[in-house]
Amino acid sequence: MEPRPEQQRALHYLRRKGTEAPVARLREQVAETFATIEALLDEVPPGLRATRPGPGRWSAHEIVDHLVESHRPAVEQLGALVAGERPAGGPVRASLQSADPLARRWEDLVAALRQVHSGYRALLERATDATSLAVTAPVVMVVQVAGDDGALAPVTWERELDWKAFAQAFRVHTVQHRQQILATLAALGHPPATT
Repeated sequence: MEPRPEQQRALHYLRRKGTEAPVARLREQVAETFATIEALLDEVPPGLRATRPGPGRWSAHEIVDHLVESHRPAVEQLGALVAGERPAGGPVRASLQSADPLARRWEDLVAALRQVHSGYRALLERATDATSLAVTAPVVMVVQVAGDDGALAPVTWERELDWKAFAQAFRVHTVQHRQQILATLAALGHPPATT
């Protein structure tokens, strides 16, 4: 089946901003994205962290749990790619969460995410523009697509990505979930000062 325009745009973005981008620029983007979400998490009021903005929607706490659970294995996969090896196992599942997302204290969850971010940045510091792009790993891609009625619905597919596109994909994933946290807080009547 022919890829939808939204899928093509996503892949074009990952090629331009990942595969074809200088590693120094990729490092800067990742560091900036991680810093902005960490600053936002410091602003989430304790009373709203576990509050869902509506049925079927995640709380800020559940979103952070998802980022920790999905990005932790992504660090291992990125490490393999940078070392020129295909990662073991399959792609990180979409919507991955821990068995009990609200069981961990917020502070522990945020600390775990900061640790994941640190590992991710360290791998990018070791990589250079000469690091081979020949080895790839499967990534579950998700884009929002408007249906005939105008309502957005996710389209999910797998794509093989080189290490630079892989790093950019998980940066974009972080950006999307930062926006989700902002929307969650706004829906709860508490838009943060950080935007």
